[in-house]
Amino acid sequence: MVTTDAPCIGVLALQGDVSEHVRAIEAAGGRALEVRDADGLERVHGLVIPGGESTTVGMLLTRFALLEPLRRRIERGLPVYGTCTGLILLSRAIDDGLEGQPHLGCLDVRVRRNGYGRQLQSFEADIEMRLGGDVPAVVRAVFIRAPKIVATGGAVEVLAWHDGVAVAVRQGSLLATSFHPELTRDCRVHALFVEMCRAAVPISS
Repeated sequence: MVTTDAPCIGVLALQGDVSEHVRAIEAAGGRALEVRDADGLERVHGLVIPGGESTTVGMLLTRFALLEPLRRRIERGLPVYGTCTGLILLSRAIDDGLEGQPHLGCLDVRVRRNGYGRQLQSFEADIEMRLGGDVPAVVRAVFIRAPKIVATGGAVEVLAWHDGVAVAVRQGSLLATSFHPELTRDCRVHALFVEMCRAAVPISS
């Protein structure tokens, strides 16, 4: 249930599965706002960067003058959750990125786009993910043209693995997954992000 003291969490609405993230945020107790410009970005306590096509979203961030304002807000502690394309855009390095591809470079991981294969290689798997507490939770992970994390820096905490590869990571106020939890009815990953936003910016009623 969404309450008046719930954090306002933006969903970058330039491309991708925006409505699915809006639903998941609200199911997890947050207030969702679709963000398309710098004014919308300034109104939120956290931001989700959804799946899509990373080069296209990077260019749209530049076109709509959002790339640098978003980078500055991240540097000031804005919680951001990136799924799939969002992971790529947050990453420090992209192994197979296009020359000059716009990205934020705030998360100390190296990724490979489509590291799990193309559309026909998409798959689902049950993984164990640390969502708080002592016991990892079993989460259904949907991988669609997913990026693969090939290296992580020392400040990065791995929250989940699949076949020996990190698929969910956290670094301070940044959360990222190779997979799409918004495509299931399970909102626990989004609930983790809602709590990250609530902790970062206490909301008064």
